[in-house]
Amino acid sequence: MEMKKKHQVCEPKKEEPLYRIGVFAAMNRVTVKALRFYEERGLLLPVYINDENGYRYYSRSQMPQLNRINALKEAGFTLEEIKLLGVAEDEKEVLNKKKSQLLSKVAELTKQIAIIDGYILKGNGFLSSPVVIKSIEQVTVAYMPHRIRSYDCLFDLMPAMGALMERTECQLASPAYCFTNYLEPANMEEDVPAEICEAVTLAKEELEGLKFKTMPEVKAACAFHRGSYATISETYERILEFIEEKGYQIDGPIRESYIDGVWNMDSECDWLTEIQIPIKEKETEEFDKQFPPKEKLKLPGQLF
Repeated sequence: MEMKKKHQVCEPKKEEPLYRIGVFAAMNRVTVKALRFYEERGLLLPVYINDENGYRYYSRSQMPQLNRINALKEAGFTLEEIKLLGVAEDEKEVLNKKKSQLLSKVAELTKQIAIIDGYILKGNGFLSSPVVIKSIEQVTVAYMPHRIRSYDCLFDLMPAMGALMERTECQLASPAYCFTNYLEPANMEEDVPAEICEAVTLAKEELEGLKFKTMPEVKAACAFHRGSYATISETYERILEFIEEKGYQIDGPIRESYIDGVWNMDSECDWLTEIQIPIKEKETEEFDKQFPPKEKLKLPGQLF
């Protein structure tokens, strides 16, 4: 076996009793397989190997070394780290470094538990549609500006815009990205100024109110809303709570991305909309000037 070449087999000391590998394993509540594995890794070598039958023997003086290996494993050390620890010049420094790593894991796990607790407290729907932060890539869009009084307006505006896009021979981007871009959702009491947008591969010449532009990449807090637009304000509330709790502020026009709707679904229950609210780190004074407190803030879903 290769390990015989890596370490010298010593004759047992007469005054120290030796134990066969099976007995030593039982005495220390480990498996024979574990002892053989530690031997292969150079962590704990038998004090004696019988050349005739290959039997391995261990001594009582090796028990502290074995207990140390098991304790470090329980503390989260890998076998390779344990081996390096045995030759480290500053053992305390290595232990403190491992402690810091474990504390970081504890902090991350605590954060994850807090998120789960929040979902539990807030009730149904949060696990199936959590609020997430993601980057929305730069996109070229065909768009038409409108003042929208209700979601019913969209059912007329979008087909009309589609007809104009056909006339300009627009090629839709893939994947499809159709959305309403609300320009001033926080300040309007009645009609909402907005842009009906459809992602395209290339801008064309303007035609009868149909315009084109490139929108920059944005960082946004997003969540999916499934069902009628009549209940979409609940999803807006959830995203707004998330933004406040995480210390962000709204940073630009809010988008509603229409994935499934009346055009391809028979039931309102199957409509799917993603709300995308651009965000940035909160600047308290500036935030308070631009956006009123939560109870005064009006979002598209609350205006209609």
